[in-house]
Amino acid sequence: MPSTLPVGDPAPADGRLSKAALDGLGDQPFGIYVHVPFCTVRCGYCDFNTYTADELGPPEQHGASRSTYADAAIAELRLAADVLAGAGRPLPQAQTVFFGGGTPTVLDADDLVRMLQAVDQLFGLAPDVEVTTEANPDSVSPDSLARLQTGGFTRISYGMQSAVPHVLATLDRTHHPDRVPDAVTWARAAGFEQVSLDLIHGTPGESLADWRLSVETALAMEPNHISAYALIVEPGTALARRVARGEVPEPDDDRAADCYELADDLLGAAGYEWYELSNWAAESQARCRHNLTYWLSGDWWGIGPGAHSHVQGVRWWNVKHPAAYAARVGDQLSPAHAREVLDAGTRRVERVLLETRLATGLDPQVLDGAGREQVPALVADGLVQPPAGGDGRLVLTRRGRLLADEVVRRLVR
Repeated sequence: MPSTLPVGDPAPADGRLSKAALDGLGDQPFGIYVHVPFCTVRCGYCDFNTYTADELGPPEQHGASRSTYADAAIAELRLAADVLAGAGRPLPQAQTVFFGGGTPTVLDADDLVRMLQAVDQLFGLAPDVEVTTEANPDSVSPDSLARLQTGGFTRISYGMQSAVPHVLATLDRTHHPDRVPDAVTWARAAGFEQVSLDLIHGTPGESLADWRLSVETALAMEPNHISAYALIVEPGTALARRVARGEVPEPDDDRAADCYELADDLLGAAGYEWYELSNWAAESQARCRHNLTYWLSGDWWGIGPGAHSHVQGVRWWNVKHPAAYAARVGDQLSPAHAREVLDAGTRRVERVLLETRLATGLDPQVLDGAGREQVPALVADGLVQPPAGGDGRLVLTRRGRLLADEVVRRLVR
């Protein structure tokens, strides 16, 4: 279904990287992302690279299935280790491992643990490694969570989305709101160090009171971390088709701003601090270190169909369909569809785009002359805090967070 892959240069069949890319390996934090492209039901707003059993059809017709997926992912992990060993130095330990999707927990917990064990055997896990899996509240049990935690997982991120039944129904979510506190309790009992909840605001038919209830319900569960995202109507999704037919209205920007400010007020009053535009943590150690690797231009290898990777300015992305992916790794070939080498200008612009999102702010030295000239006007417009301290980092005000895209456009134009 969903989105097409970007255009890039051909990727070599063996996945090799240039000496220039390998020479810098280990200079940045290194993480592993494992994409699990399966869901029991496709949510109407979702354009991620994920497939239901009905969409894939019988496994014997395409060679890809949930039961064999771990073996395919482990085959790519071996390829990754072989490629990165070309640096002629010890492989970088994984500081973070993140299982995303899709719904990783539709796989058996033992398969998820087996993939994590492969990361450990091939790369090694840092002593303080953060290992996250995303999960739907109705895709876990006390037993599966216990097996995950015993197997090395330290963090779980639940797709709560809302505490209001009619909002969940509009989003095509399958869980009942009452399932979320049970899932959080089970994770705590299993020994998970960190529990995160994801929320979405702006669903058609959701009132501001509905949104307040969702945030307050999430806070009552005392998670370590909360993400709150504005609903985006992505082209090609079932929700986009409903909007085009006039069945439901498009999300309203003013309402989105109201929801953001309400969430920021409620979360701040409860002691949570924003560290990225859509993410709040109860304490600094609860920040998602894997996502910070992305936002701070670190290195990571993405495993699985459609997964993206980045090593020292080289970015590539895998073939999307699970069958094509399984065939490639089964033939001991790189599953990369294409790649690009980022020039200095592109890397600078991406730093502005990503680091501006963070509460730690942007080093103004990253900007070119035209960008630095914009800073006084951004401060005057109330979008950026007056630079302070020795490095004078640029930090968004709350109004600036609401208009972050405009701030970035002015800094890089």
